[in-house]
Order: sequence, then C-alpha cells, then structure tokens
Amino acid sequence: MNRLTTAIKHLIIINVILFFAPKLIGMDLTRILALYFPKNEYFGFWQYISHMFMHGSEFHLLFNMYGLWAFGTPLEQMWGKNKFIFFYFSAGIGAGLIYSLVNYYQFNGFYEQLINSGLTTSNIQSILDTGKYNAEIIQLTNKEMSEFYSLYHTPAVGASGAVYGILVAFGLAFPNAKLALIFFPVPIAAKYFIPLMILGDLFFGVTKYSIGNVAHFAHVGGAIIGFIIAWYWKKNQFKIN
Repeated sequence: MNRLTTAIKHLIIINVILFFAPKLIGMDLTRILALYFPKNEYFGFWQYISHMFMHGSEFHLLFNMYGLWAFGTPLEQMWGKNKFIFFYFSAGIGAGLIYSLVNYYQFNGFYEQLINSGLTTSNIQSILDTGKYNAEIIQLTNKEMSEFYSLYHTPAVGASGAVYGILVAFGLAFPNAKLALIFFPVPIAAKYFIPLMILGDLFFGVTKYSIGNVAHFAHVGGAIIGFIIAWYWKKNQFKIN
C-alpha cells in the first residue's frame, strides 16, 4: 500500500476538516468558499482556491481523496512535496478558471438571446434574482431558461479538477500502470484508461447527458493544465524541490 506522503496527508486532513467541522457546528460555508459564477453577488476571487476544499457529499469527498492518495502519492514521491503542491494548486486553479470561462460563454449566449427578445438588462437581472419570467415573450425554452438560471446560481465545489490533473500526470509518468473501475473491472493501461475518462467528461459536458450536477469542464480543465505542466516537466526535467 502506498505510504501517505506529507503534502497529500495535509491536503486530506484539510478537506476532511472543512467538510465535517461546519456540519458539526451548524455552519454553511458554501457562499464563502464555493466557486460562484463571476457575475453572481457571492463570487470572490479566492474561491478559485477555496472551492478545492469544499465537497457536496461524503461520497464526493471520499472519491476525490482516494484519487488524490492513489495517483498523487507516486507523483509526490517522484517530484517532492513543494513541486507536488505547486502542481496540485495549479491544476485546481486552472480547472476553476476554465470552468468559469466555459460557463461565461454559455451564459452570454443565453443572455444575448434574451436581449434580442426585447428584454433589458434590468429585466434579465430580475429573472436571475426571482426565477420568474413570461415565457410568451422569451425565445428560450423552459429547459434553456433553467440552464441559464443554473449557470448563474449553482456554485462548483470539489478537488476533482486538481485530481484530474494528477490523473493525467500519473498517466504521463506511468503509462503502462494497470487501472480499473468498479463498473468495468478489466485492468487497462493508464495511457488508454485516463484519456477515455477525459473524453467521457468532454462528451457529457458538451452533450448535457450527464447524470447529476457534475462540473465536467472543471475536470477537463484540470486535465489540460495538468498535462501542460507534467509534459513540460517531463520534457525539461524542471525541478523546484
């Protein structure tokens, strides 16, 4: 079994504390620490870091912490603590930024259609504040209006973006390592397994076929940033231990 390395141990401890401690004292930190849409009143730039330590459920926390431990441990052993921490936060912040950019693009598309319907900016803000609108004068479907509202109000939480960056780095460092999923228990080499996971997230993010409220583009964003950094380090043997 992999030894629990220093950085990963501390990251897991912080994540566990920030998940359970607020519940024990009856405090909700979502509006402060979760990542909100940039135009939302609750948005803060610190959320690009703080959202990485927030999780929506015990399973969400367990899944991410397992991925951090299982795939991050050999990377921290190889890179050292400081380099691993730099990588982890870079992938997580990059995931949040790319997620926001994609949401901003989608939000603006809906916004322009509403403007073209004859609504003013104050009309649209009223819709976002109240959730109420006159469907007869709006060109968007109810489903599209629901998505527009959700983009504005639904915050992102979790270390998944950073973990996906770790997955990609693991695949670059150990391409022939055999991995398996519970629902597909046949071991597959990391160089095939990890790209399939990322393509799956990209598919679900583009097609909206996702089950549940999953930030697929945060996963893809973390994977992209993780690949760029890990590939550069591998190519140039960059060391910042």
